[in-house]
Amino acid sequence: MLFNSFGYLAVFLPAAWLVYFACCSWLPNWRAMAESIVFYGYWDPRFIPLIALSIVINWLAACWFVRTSQSWIIYSAICANLLALAVFKYLNFLLGLLPIRWAAPQFDIALPLGISFFTFHHVMYLTDLRRKLAPQYTLIDYGLYIAFFPQVLAGPLVRWREVMHQLARPFSGDDEQWKRAASGLMLIILGLCQKTILGDNLAVIADPVFKAAETSPVTPIDSWIATLAFTFQIFFDFSGYTDMAIGSALLFGIKLPQNFDAPYRATTLQDFWRRWHMTLSRFLRDYLYIPLGGNRHGLVVQFWALLATMTLGGLWHGAGLTFVAWGILHGAGLGIDLLWRRSKLPMPAIICWPLTFLFVVFGWVLFRAQHFDSAIHIYQALIWSRSAGTDGHLDLKLSAIVICIAAALALVLPNTSDLVSRVQSKPVYAVAFGLLAACAVLSLNASESFEFIYFRF
Repeated sequence: MLFNSFGYLAVFLPAAWLVYFACCSWLPNWRAMAESIVFYGYWDPRFIPLIALSIVINWLAACWFVRTSQSWIIYSAICANLLALAVFKYLNFLLGLLPIRWAAPQFDIALPLGISFFTFHHVMYLTDLRRKLAPQYTLIDYGLYIAFFPQVLAGPLVRWREVMHQLARPFSGDDEQWKRAASGLMLIILGLCQKTILGDNLAVIADPVFKAAETSPVTPIDSWIATLAFTFQIFFDFSGYTDMAIGSALLFGIKLPQNFDAPYRATTLQDFWRRWHMTLSRFLRDYLYIPLGGNRHGLVVQFWALLATMTLGGLWHGAGLTFVAWGILHGAGLGIDLLWRRSKLPMPAIICWPLTFLFVVFGWVLFRAQHFDSAIHIYQALIWSRSAGTDGHLDLKLSAIVICIAAALALVLPNTSDLVSRVQSKPVYAVAFGLLAACAVLSLNASESFEFIYFRF
C-alpha cells in the first residue's frame, strides 16, 4: 500500500487510528501487529508468509542464543537473513556476472517489499543481542519491531532501543500525545506535498532524458536539467516518504528517528552522509565500517573500510553495477576527504559547498542510470563533449522554473521537523496546512502517481 494513495490516506490510516483511539489500552501490540500485517499484505498477500517466517525464525534464534550464549547461533541467523536477501534481490544479478559459457538462466523472482529494510532490522537486533546490549522480547513485541507499518517498507532504519519502549504505550489522551498526533498530521501533509507537488513533477522532467540516454546521446542542456531534476527528485521523494512514515508513527504516539538534515547544504562529503539517509549512515558506520576496522588501525585500513562500506552500501540500494560504481565513487570521495583533512591543507569555505554539491550531483547519474551506456551519454553531455546529442526532449523554461523552486526549498527552508515544531503551537498556521493538504490531494488526483523511489530497494 503506497503512502501516496487514497487507500492509505482515506481508508487504512484513519481506520487504524480510530481503532487505536477506541481500543486505548486493549492489547496494543497485538492490534498494531494485525494492522501492520494487513498493510504489508495489501500489495501482495504472497509476501505475508515470508515476513512472518522471517520474524519467527529470528526470534527463535534470539531465544536460543539467550539460553546458550553461543555466538554461532547469531552468526548463522545473520547469514540466513543475508542469504535470503541475496536470493530474492541479487540472484539474477550475480548469475549475470558469470562468464558467457557458464551463464545460467534468469529466474522470475518477485522482490518482496521492504526486504532490504527488515533484513537490516534483524541484523541490528541480533548483533546487539550478541553484544549483550539488547534484551530478549516476546514474539509479538519483536514482530512489531520488524513489521511496524510506517517503517517496514522503506525505513527509517530504527534501532530496537529507539522504539521498543514506545510500542506498548497505549493512547492516554494527555496533551503530549495529542501534540504528537498533531505533529504527525502536519508531517504527513508536508511529506505528501514533497512527493506529489515536487518529487513527481521533477520525475516528469528527469525520466524522458534518462530514458533517451539509454539508446542515444542527449544534449548538454537536457543532461544538466535532467540531472539536477533527479538530484532534487530523489531528495523530495525520499524525504517526503520519511516525513509520512514519521508522521504516521506519531499519530500512534511513536517517535521514529530523523532521517534527513538539509543534506544539500553539506560542505564536505562526510557532512553529506551525516545528513542524508541518516539512519542508514549510522547503520553502515556501526555495523560495517567499525567492524571492518574503522579508524582504529591506521590510515590504510580506514581508507579500505570506507571504500568497502560504501561499495556494499551502494550494492544494498540495488542489484546493478551502476549502484556498485556509485558506492565506489562515494567511498573514494570519502577517502579523499579523509586524506585532505589529515593533510591539514586549507580549503576556502567559498568552494567547499559547490564542490560537495557537484560531486553528489555527478554521483546521482550512476544511481539513476539503468546501464553504464546511459550514464556515459549523460556524462558526455554534462561536460559538453562533442559526442553529446543535438535533439532536445524538454520544455526548458518550465523545467528550469520547477528546478529553481525545488532548489530554493531544499537549500533555504528549515527541515520539516523543525518547521513543524515552530508552528504547531500557533493555530493560525492550521489554515496554511489545510491549504497545503488540499493542494497535495488535488495534485495526487490530477497527475500520474509515482511509487516512492526507495520502494524499489
